[in-house]
Amino acid sequence: MQRTQEMTSVQPDWENFYPRPVSDKVPFFNKDGRVYDCLFAQQFNRDLLTLLFRTADRLREVTQHKDGADYVSGLLSDKRAMLYFAQPSTRTFMSFLNACHVIGVKTSEIRDTSTSSEVKGETPEDTVRTFSSYVDMIIMRHPAPNFVEKTAWLMNRTGRPVPVVNGGSGKDQHPTQALLDVYTLYRSFNGDLDGRHVVMVGDLKRGRTVRSLSYLMKNYSGIRLSFVSPKEFRMEPDILEFLKRHGIPYEETEDFKGAMRTADAIYMTRIQDEHDKAGESKAVDYSPFYFKREHLKDIKENCIIMHPLPRRHEIDVAVDADPRAMYWRQERNGMWARAALIAYIFGVDGKIR
Repeated sequence: MQRTQEMTSVQPDWENFYPRPVSDKVPFFNKDGRVYDCLFAQQFNRDLLTLLFRTADRLREVTQHKDGADYVSGLLSDKRAMLYFAQPSTRTFMSFLNACHVIGVKTSEIRDTSTSSEVKGETPEDTVRTFSSYVDMIIMRHPAPNFVEKTAWLMNRTGRPVPVVNGGSGKDQHPTQALLDVYTLYRSFNGDLDGRHVVMVGDLKRGRTVRSLSYLMKNYSGIRLSFVSPKEFRMEPDILEFLKRHGIPYEETEDFKGAMRTADAIYMTRIQDEHDKAGESKAVDYSPFYFKREHLKDIKENCIIMHPLPRRHEIDVAVDADPRAMYWRQERNGMWARAALIAYIFGVDGKIR
């Protein structure tokens, strides 16, 4: 693929590039009108989401049989990906790893920076630039906000750029989690997401999954959101401003039981105490925001319960047996959605559909 004019335009420096609105930055991370670096949930529009979901559905179908699985695994057998996860991860790492294997991408990994030359004083930027010498894609999770975006920006200014996929950056964005979350909604409601009431519960202030999912709600009409949380963990103002700008109605409430009664989807999250500075989460009573077995009688028959996992006490394990509990299927959906995205970035998604 040839780089677009937007991508080859030399930006003066990171400090001037970074503060720009995401809408202004997106063209720099595209090639030929397609997403090249997947960094922001805002990069997904409705047409692209539908295309990716149809690709994921087709992958599920084709790979049920050996001939189909062998065909799919040959599509990108010439490609290599580096999974650079500088932050603890189980689900996202395994999901990406297996997504790569489904479509034939060979993988290498770094999961502990103490084993890299960073301990010798090498900058993280130089470390990633080194990785790009060996692979065709870098999939990253990093604790520092915006580091994944900065990496893609730097790579696109080199003579050998490779696509960068954001597997979680600080507490700001987790676009592929949002992708699999909407894919779960898409499959649960047979593609009909318009007019749904989505309730997001828990630590909304520090949860990048709910932030990214909120961004994607602009792609569907008639969506209504309820943010249910302790006052200490309310959704950040930037997301609320985004929703206002796009005319998406929302409410903020501590009345979980009231919100769940009309919900089409309840998205549970754990408390994000890894972001504590002085153990402040311990001062918050989180128990009113647990989904308990007795709540099953209070929600609609077709309401689904989601969770990005890992969970603690916010969903009673007794809920798992209910067919509306979607979080384990949500996990599997992630592998297919990410495989579809990787296929799309490398331009072979049409060969799957």
